[in-house]
Amino acid sequence: MIRVSPSILAADFADLGRDIGRIKQAGAEYVHIDVMDGLFVPNLSLGFPVISAIRRDTELPLDVHLMIERPIRYVERFCEAGADILTIHVEADTPENTMQALEKIRACGVRPAICVKPRTPAEAVLPYLPLCSLILVMTVEPGFGGQKFMADMMPKVQTIRGYIDAMNPACELEVDGGVDSGTCRLCIASGANVLVAGSAVYKSADIPAKIKELRG
Repeated sequence: MIRVSPSILAADFADLGRDIGRIKQAGAEYVHIDVMDGLFVPNLSLGFPVISAIRRDTELPLDVHLMIERPIRYVERFCEAGADILTIHVEADTPENTMQALEKIRACGVRPAICVKPRTPAEAVLPYLPLCSLILVMTVEPGFGGQKFMADMMPKVQTIRGYIDAMNPACELEVDGGVDSGTCRLCIASGANVLVAGSAVYKSADIPAKIKELRG
């Protein structure tokens, strides 16, 4: 099953509750929430209070993507704020701290996930894959919405799909960055089963039709 996780980075922050309600009614499976610290990526975004407010407002699973340095410092607080899936970057800390952060996430009853940036090789996920419920492959450089999809990331997606099938078949494979009605087909064909889409969903005149279209 292909799942769609609309990114609220492209939503109307003046009426966030309405926009999350719109994707729920349209059949989206997850709400994708990007957290940026201005250090790991050159942008700032949402923190604990906003995630807690979203948690109170929707029953949809919150797919929280931490683009922050040394996430081990904060993973428990993001779990407490209401994350259902909590993704950290392999590039954001030492391997030891990354492993410990994933273990903390799981101990909180939240689904641990790992993410790789475009320049990071597929094999970087291997030490963490047995612990993960989801692997996220970035198809743009993280930090800003609206970037062009990097089709040359598809071999990496295919390689990680092979790792998942061999080592942890229950793990989901997510793609984030430039996903739209055309690029979604490349992602699905390469083995992704969760698609993050921001502008493609929230700029659409017909959100239910767009989400259906993204499923290929």
